[in-house]
Amino acid sequence: MIRWSTPIVAVGLFLCAVLLSGCGGKDRTGELTLAVGGAPNEVAFWEGLANEFESDSGIPVRIIRQPADTDQRRQGLVVPLRSGQRDPDVFLMDVAWLGQFAASGWLEPLDEFVQRDDYHTGFFFRRVVEMADRHRTELIALPVNVDAGLLYYRTDLLKRFGYDAPPETWEELLAMSERVQKEMRKSEPRFFGYLWQGARYEGLICNFLEVAASNGGGFRADTNGIRVDDQANREALTFMQGLIHDARVSPPNTFTEMKEEEVRSQFQNGLALFERNWPYAWALHNAADSPILGKVGMAPLPHFQGGESAATLGGWHIGISATSDQKEAAWSFLKFAVSLDVQKRMVTELGWNSARRDIYQDRALLDQQPHLEHLRDVMVHAVPRPLVPYYTQISEALQSRINSALAGQTSPEEALRLADEDMAQVVNRYSGE
Repeated sequence: MIRWSTPIVAVGLFLCAVLLSGCGGKDRTGELTLAVGGAPNEVAFWEGLANEFESDSGIPVRIIRQPADTDQRRQGLVVPLRSGQRDPDVFLMDVAWLGQFAASGWLEPLDEFVQRDDYHTGFFFRRVVEMADRHRTELIALPVNVDAGLLYYRTDLLKRFGYDAPPETWEELLAMSERVQKEMRKSEPRFFGYLWQGARYEGLICNFLEVAASNGGGFRADTNGIRVDDQANREALTFMQGLIHDARVSPPNTFTEMKEEEVRSQFQNGLALFERNWPYAWALHNAADSPILGKVGMAPLPHFQGGESAATLGGWHIGISATSDQKEAAWSFLKFAVSLDVQKRMVTELGWNSARRDIYQDRALLDQQPHLEHLRDVMVHAVPRPLVPYYTQISEALQSRINSALAGQTSPEEALRLADEDMAQVVNRYSGE
């Protein structure tokens, strides 16, 4: 009997992996590499798409699996892109990364492909493409799915307390929350009027932007960079702080623990009247084992008197590496990923929300998932975060200051003044590099 030593086996396996054809594997010449991450079902979906694309096109596709954690996924792309590696050829990007990736020159412009193939992008929501997928004048990515903040509410409780519709203004939400919470607390002391994401992470910026923009505020750009210290934003942050400390219709752990899943779980367990969350929560609230199945409604987020409802734009976009050696194959895959058939399957199988406007006009799909009609108008008016290469740094600075105000450690006025100073330092550092 021949006894193979461990090192010899290891070398043999390595050579087999490299020389696939010699070990019975496929010929991977001209291979397209695709980097994807997320939940297991999402990665499995993309693996299925890759297999389908490979079968139809004859172009071999290799999946580079990334973690579920968004920050780890970003870093896993930054390293090869910064060093100019050929792989991955194609990858998904959170909308908040696009500014950095584009400014760094890591993304292949798509305009030549679009013009050559007479490929029309008009079926996408125009606001999404113009606000997120264009850097200066160049098209640098295509939207795979879009997210926007929504208001979920208990239809049974609104009816029970004599309300015909969800609140249109923040003032109405506060009044409803106070009344219903007071009554519900008689039997359930853990009940709250309104749940939202206030912990120190990117979700806090999304929530702040929605409240501020609905008051005519938000991010302001000027010669010094990006500012948030103005009257509209001070009023918005004061309102958010008051939900926790004055009216107390939001939990005291809002600024320490409340992220998407903490909010969703508490609302789904019947412990709140209103919830701010992303569209993904709809399917979970209406799952067969949900305690609030059939008792949930969806609406645009409220606004202040004289303002308009605003929802922060989120979602994932697909692009091609500027140093890819398979750009033609990559472009073919991009078109495949955003095609009508694939986008429908993302809606039905993943619960994702398409950036294609025609999805929301598909009567068969709307009959199957009627909540999509509510999402259409929200997506049209979604508010983007600044598309700048230093967005991550200014977001971290703003998270710290806003969270401090929500904790009651600083006033809204002081928090926003300091945030402006912090963000100016970020811009100065970036400009000096």
